[in-house]
Amino acid sequence: MAAIAPILIALASFVLRIINLGLPKGFVFDEVYYVDGARDLLKYGVEVDGTNPEFIVHPPVGKWLIASGIKLFGDSEFGWRFASAIFATLLILLFARLVHVLFYSPLLTGLGAALMALDGLLLVHSRTALLDLFLTFFTLLGVLLWHRNRHIWAGIAFGLAIGCKWSAIYFVAVIGLITVYQILVAHDIRKALKPIAAKFLQYGLLPVVVYTLTWSGWFISDRGWSRQWSSNPILSWLHYHSEMLNFHTGLTEKHPYEANPWSWLVMGRPTSFFYESPKGCGAKDCAQEVLALGTPILWWVGTISIAVVVGYWIKSLIHSRVDSAANIVVLGVVAGYLPWFAMQQRTVFSFYAIIIQPFLIIAIVYCAKLLLDSGLKPAVSQSIVGGIFALIVLCFIFFIPLFTGQVITYEDWRLRMWFESWI
Repeated sequence: MAAIAPILIALASFVLRIINLGLPKGFVFDEVYYVDGARDLLKYGVEVDGTNPEFIVHPPVGKWLIASGIKLFGDSEFGWRFASAIFATLLILLFARLVHVLFYSPLLTGLGAALMALDGLLLVHSRTALLDLFLTFFTLLGVLLWHRNRHIWAGIAFGLAIGCKWSAIYFVAVIGLITVYQILVAHDIRKALKPIAAKFLQYGLLPVVVYTLTWSGWFISDRGWSRQWSSNPILSWLHYHSEMLNFHTGLTEKHPYEANPWSWLVMGRPTSFFYESPKGCGAKDCAQEVLALGTPILWWVGTISIAVVVGYWIKSLIHSRVDSAANIVVLGVVAGYLPWFAMQQRTVFSFYAIIIQPFLIIAIVYCAKLLLDSGLKPAVSQSIVGGIFALIVLCFIFFIPLFTGQVITYEDWRLRMWFESWI
């Protein structure tokens, strides 16, 4: 019975994602780069620019997944975005499984799956051919497998996550430190060496091997950028990665939608993926926008919930208690959010926050459990949780036109611009 609600929610969510998936027409935001890369991978196994090698700054896994949709449904908007719709649906089921493992409550599992389905940022990502959704899926899969002590499979998942975007490395690093700490606490130094070595293989070497394999097309082809830099392909590959690192650390170009990480959780400056003023809305002025905006009430409640959970996590440390759910939330914040604060000069965007979203929703579920288990009368605690959930549902419905790129009147669009920073 516990699995029925998440499955039904995921199916309904998939329908919402698949309807009019081919709209808006043309490239949305950075689709222009990733769809082009997917086309090249299908044709050549490596990314090229005409007849010349092309320097690219993100690994190939996400683009291969985009390419799978193109292979199945053709080189069209629907084909570009199909893999995102599928992985978003699978992400809801994966998240529901993690919530079930953490709380063992059908009610809370259903609540978590519903909140995932009601987030606008996830909906926008699931209808756009970008890389961050795939990054989030494989990272969360790795976290679940790590939590379940499936360490080899977790290492594979993290290798695929890094193969989408390098930012998954932070999760591997934090999990590695936690694992070594746990081993040192449980063993003396001499007995700790063997399990530490095993964990190094699982979370150090294995992800690197998997990541390297994701570049097989580059190694097989002789057309890849930097492929001929050295007669040794490994040295050429390392040189390529050095140049990729230089690009990422030196990316300081100003952008109208760049957003400091301080504002991400409260959706201070959402990224506009697409905007036009078409005709056909029954009014003189019309608007059509795809705005990468997390459902505002959901993210505002989530921000407060993270603060509460961090407080309980600190309390659990003081009293030497294990609080798995709080540990997972803190892991997500430390590995998925805090590193961006060290990049104050780099050009960053709030849609990167999708990697934090599952942990933010776990924090909400955690606080819902606190309320339901509190000394309040059941009718009171249930009313609070139900009332907040109802507000999130209404907020999500209100913003659906901006999540799905519907043509609406300019007046209706302006009504949804709650803050000037959203414009």
